Amino acid sequence: MKRFAAYRIWALWLAASVLLAAWFAWAVQTPGEQSVFMPGQTTHAHHQIEMKCVTCHGEPFKGAEGIQQACLSCHAAELKAMDDSHPVSKFTDPRNAGTLAKLDARQCVTCHTEHKREITHPVGVTLPDDFCIRCHAGVEKERPSHKGMAFTSCATSGCHNFHDNRALYEDFLIRHGHGDAAKPAGVVRERGLKEFMVYMDYLDGEPVTAAEMDGRVELQPTPAVVKNWEHTAHAKAGVNCSACHQVNPGKGGEPVWVKRPDHQVCAACHKPEVDGFLSGLHGMRLKQGLSPMQPGLAELPMKPDAAHKSLSCTSCHGAHTFDTRRAAVEACLSCHDDGHARAYKASPHFALWHEEVQGRGPKGSGVSCATCHMPRIEYLTPEDETRTLVQHNQNDNLRPNEKMIRSVCLSCHTLQFSLDALADGALVTRNFMGLPKHHVDSIRMALEAEKRGQARNAASGTAGDEE
Repeated sequence: MKRFAAYRIWALWLAASVLLAAWFAWAVQTPGEQSVFMPGQTTHAHHQIEMKCVTCHGEPFKGAEGIQQACLSCHAAELKAMDDSHPVSKFTDPRNAGTLAKLDARQCVTCHTEHKREITHPVGVTLPDDFCIRCHAGVEKERPSHKGMAFTSCATSGCHNFHDNRALYEDFLIRHGHGDAAKPAGVVRERGLKEFMVYMDYLDGEPVTAAEMDGRVELQPTPAVVKNWEHTAHAKAGVNCSACHQVNPGKGGEPVWVKRPDHQVCAACHKPEVDGFLSGLHGMRLKQGLSPMQPGLAELPMKPDAAHKSLSCTSCHGAHTFDTRRAAVEACLSCHDDGHARAYKASPHFALWHEEVQGRGPKGSGVSCATCHMPRIEYLTPEDETRTLVQHNQNDNLRPNEKMIRSVCLSCHTLQFSLDALADGALVTRNFMGLPKHHVDSIRMALEAEKRGQARNAASGTAGDEE
């Protein structure tokens, strides 16, 4: 009987083990079920791809080194462009070895720890707000102007960021620290893609008419599609149906006609734009081989009827209209339903956009959603040619939002007004209807520091003359 009881216990243990192993195998392979393995929620920036654990954790048993490589695989270019005041080289310098004991900034996860939503602050920081004191406890001795300031205010008052301070450096503050709230109205730069591609012999620039469409048989387009396409920039630039719908599978295979081309087809001519799209919240799931982003997966408020809309290039630009004006405003508002988006059409920015669209304002004078969140940038092509394109990573200049100052705000506003406005959360929610009630004091402090420096230089020069 004892032997039988032992066998029964062993059999139950074996059955339980098999069932548990089967359940784990099912959970690992079933989309949406991997969440049982997560120690906690991921941040707003990464929650879309949290089910693809290998994106961040990489190869098993690689530990911190593997996670660091994963961070840099997505953010290295951004870090390089920051002109960083806290580069890794500062912490690997033997002369600064003591700072590593206070803050090991060589590793991203020192400050940005995932799966800890309860202690996560803006921009994904998981350290206490006063972490600056670990290295800058004596700042009031170096800068008397900082005496009495709380260390929790370093990164929360529009004065400092750990990484990107390009709009906050003292020389920049001094150079742009004068003037009123408004400047002469700015104008958005032209993109000029067609001219660039004709210049590089990628296109002959000759328009294609409806009669010359080469996809009528395979695609059987409706009259409405033909009419829409015939008036697009694609048709006017000589881009026929086959350029997008005919895909070469490679290895000597016959070209295949694709009814609904994806973002990879768009990348044949618009690679920098597609790369930006894939790096932002709109396209990061596609970059990881997951299903397209849907507004229903977002953590920001979205319109209920857009919940199951799949985001791709054509969901904003239209499959055969490629309407950039629609993509710049209506496409955004068809999904976004937060306070900032809802307030846009009552804002001074929309008034400028409306005037331009109606033909009463100069071309490029309107301020659309894309004007601020997808700014025109200078891009150096692989052929070492410079051209202007749209940054399609819609959150590139929002981490932190002071990044928007250089690429957007200074086109129309002074630096002081821009700093104050972006630091006023309530004003941002109202989509900048009204004047900022928050004041960033960094410009005054920078100008006073400049005067003190000039006075010291003058005194030193006088002393030298007397000698």
